[in-house]
Amino acid sequence: MSSALTDLFPYPIVQAPMAGGVSVPQLAAAVSEAGGLGFLAAGYKTADGMYQEIKHLRGLTSRPFGVNLFLPQPETADPAAVDVYAHQLAGEAAWYETELGDPDCGRDDGYDTKLAVLLDNPVPVVSFHFGVPSREVVDSLHRVGTFALVGATTVDEARAVERSGADAVIAQGVEAGGHQGTHRDNPETGGLGTGLLALVAQVREAVSLPIVAAGGIMRGSQIAAVLAAGASVAQLGTAFLATPESGAHDLHKQALTNPLFVRTELTRAFSGRPARALVNRFLREHGPYAPAAYPEVHHLTAPVRKAAATAGDAQGMALWAGQGHRMARELPAGQLVEVLAAELAAAGTALSGLSGYTTGGGAR
Repeated sequence: MSSALTDLFPYPIVQAPMAGGVSVPQLAAAVSEAGGLGFLAAGYKTADGMYQEIKHLRGLTSRPFGVNLFLPQPETADPAAVDVYAHQLAGEAAWYETELGDPDCGRDDGYDTKLAVLLDNPVPVVSFHFGVPSREVVDSLHRVGTFALVGATTVDEARAVERSGADAVIAQGVEAGGHQGTHRDNPETGGLGTGLLALVAQVREAVSLPIVAAGGIMRGSQIAAVLAAGASVAQLGTAFLATPESGAHDLHKQALTNPLFVRTELTRAFSGRPARALVNRFLREHGPYAPAAYPEVHHLTAPVRKAAATAGDAQGMALWAGQGHRMARELPAGQLVEVLAAELAAAGTALSGLSGYTTGGGAR
């Protein structure tokens, strides 16, 4: 990765932007202060809400940080399929004594307004999810001194990121918790994906951009593995979800290691787009029938998910989590960065001790 970007943070550790109230200023500040790169998630917020969080974060740290934006989504959903799903969810709304949301209450997530705010009040790094920004947008960010990172889940998507002029590509493996950042939501491939190590190696050979590796990383030894595979930096989400600074609901944090939730699954049940969550009742009952309709399904289920959280019922919540969720540690975020860095250093020492194998020395 270009030295100008890596000079922003001492450790190759990025805290993933987790929308929905998880990536709060306190979390981003703690990570940045400890030597990683903290991130705010602007998804599902208003432009003013994003701006207020940036102001708050700047009051907590003078260290660099990033802000993540969702790209506007094309109108591809079948309204009839959304209506059928709404009918299916009527029982959920009645059970939690709430109403279903309006599926047509907006699909661009205030992208243009948020971008204007970030150009008027530049931040060190901006990343993009669910697509590729235009070359004009990337150039405009560069003019105000902002680095642009863009997600990709395939080699073809990584090539599109390179063409945009972005500074780095975030290679997201299928292990990642939350939404897969596919550039286009293809119903035929929504449940498929490439593992992180394979993806990083393939992207490394396909593009010249620096790589940020994301997906299922919970330990410093895994950071060492993706760096060895060709990444420059590792991005961790679920690992930071359980920290006290995280804005995640307590039930969500507890579920990561709760034996009731034994596995994760990619599902459209909560948002209409493939996203990895802990398997609970809502996912089991509605996942098989959820249409490819984002953000319509997200808007539809939002009041139900909120009501379930208020009622203390984890079985009705979207419990986003990566495949490594069982390895979550309830450490303060800054301490977690330090532990990860120490584990990374130990892994590097262990690898250097194996150098005899690569030089013909053989086993001792």
